[in-house]
Amino acid sequence: MKNPLSSARRRGFTLIELLVAMAITTVIVAVLVSITGVAVDTWQRGRSEIRASRQAKSMLDTMAKDFESLVSRRGNNFEWLYTQVESQLPGPSANQSTNAAELIFFTAATDRYEGNIGGTKDLGGDVSAVGYQLKWQDPVQGDEDDKSATFVLYRLLVNPDQTFQDLLGKEDLEQAFSSKYSSKVADVENFVCENVYQFTLTYQVEVTKPASGGGAPQTFPVRVTLGDSGAGNEIRLRGNGIDAQKISTGSLSPQVTSEELKAGRLTGVEIGITVLSDSAVIRLNNAALDQKVREKILAQESFQYSRTVELPGM
Repeated sequence: MKNPLSSARRRGFTLIELLVAMAITTVIVAVLVSITGVAVDTWQRGRSEIRASRQAKSMLDTMAKDFESLVSRRGNNFEWLYTQVESQLPGPSANQSTNAAELIFFTAATDRYEGNIGGTKDLGGDVSAVGYQLKWQDPVQGDEDDKSATFVLYRLLVNPDQTFQDLLGKEDLEQAFSSKYSSKVADVENFVCENVYQFTLTYQVEVTKPASGGGAPQTFPVRVTLGDSGAGNEIRLRGNGIDAQKISTGSLSPQVTSEELKAGRLTGVEIGITVLSDSAVIRLNNAALDQKVREKILAQESFQYSRTVELPGM
């Protein structure tokens, strides 16, 4: 005689029950995969932003220290600071960067004499020339191999003795620097940071204008952004004023004349950079990449940073 209870216990799931269970499982797995994908994307972007911020901090800290101890002297025609912004970087991937500044000036850098101030190498000099360049090349090998190259910022510090012999007291600082030191700036030991897609400088100039009607002169700040389509791409600081022959003063706000800008006082500089993620650099290396895709990558995987530095009085 069969026991109806034991027969019921041996009965398995029905086909409908299995289908319902599989459908529920599929929905749960799909939701988990979606959540995991969002979490991974967020983690990757956060990781890229942290790395970019570290790169930016390295550059901004180094350059800010140099600018804070900027050295210049009045009453001469010598050149103390030179800045030029290139619309493109030289090399096979020149079309990828739209704003790369080259910078040369004098500073009382604390790492002169290889940081051994007061040591055996210190011959008493306190003014060094420093040069910054943004290059497209391999940061380790120093070549322009597109497979491993990236945007690299370099800093060359010329020790005080060489600065005194070769660069101080020159009317054309850029020419004097280029003749002996430009080829050395991008040596691998001068590496500062990588993936710096853009490097811009905005100088703050204090300009004094005579007041109309015989009143007291008015002093106000003028921002000169190099590389801007209207302002120009080169500025030089001399002992007798600011040489802004290649600056379109009509594009500045408020408007000033060339004479007023030349008589102005350089009071500060705003350093602006755009840092790319590693994946963006790799993807942008594709020469066949569509322009719209390139712009989308730059919009999604680039990070902007800036810092304003007050310059010593001149």
